[in-house]
Amino acid sequence: PARPRRSRVLRFLPLGIAAWLVLEIWLLTVVAGAAGGLTVFLLLVAGVVLGGVVIKRAGRRAFRELSETLQQQQSGLTAPTAERGGGNALTMLGGLLLILPGLISDALGLVLLVPPVQKAVSRFAERTIERKVREATPGGLGDAFQQARMHRPDGKVVQGEVIRDDEPPTRGPRPDDPQLPH
Repeated sequence: PARPRRSRVLRFLPLGIAAWLVLEIWLLTVVAGAAGGLTVFLLLVAGVVLGGVVIKRAGRRAFRELSETLQQQQSGLTAPTAERGGGNALTMLGGLLLILPGLISDALGLVLLVPPVQKAVSRFAERTIERKVREATPGGLGDAFQQARMHRPDGKVVQGEVIRDDEPPTRGPRPDDPQLPH
């Protein structure tokens, strides 16, 4: 059987990552030449510290929202909308980009912390995911959902027994069975 073709994004992703790393290193050397190595070091340390703070705050906010949602569901109140979760994910992504060493990743991380940018990126990602699920190309996300429905249409657990190939099947009661009379 023929191997499925990789998408263009997956084919060029390693090249894009390598180009990004070369650009980051080049920019760091340019800034170090203009402002000094200590300035670059302080910028990188500030990015790590700020990114850690951002991720910690977003994680606490996500945990608090999850706790509130669970409390509301237990008390029978309606659950809040899921719009808040996307902002936390993008905030955490921004913090992660700040932690990564490099000035370009720091700039992208700072841009992702701006609320209007978060809303625009969230809407774009939502539309893209919805389109991919609707397309349901072979091997795509929609196909995976379709396969899951075919294998477990009602979601019920089927009782069964696991038989391993590495162990020979036993016939009759085992001699070490505690239910046997001694």
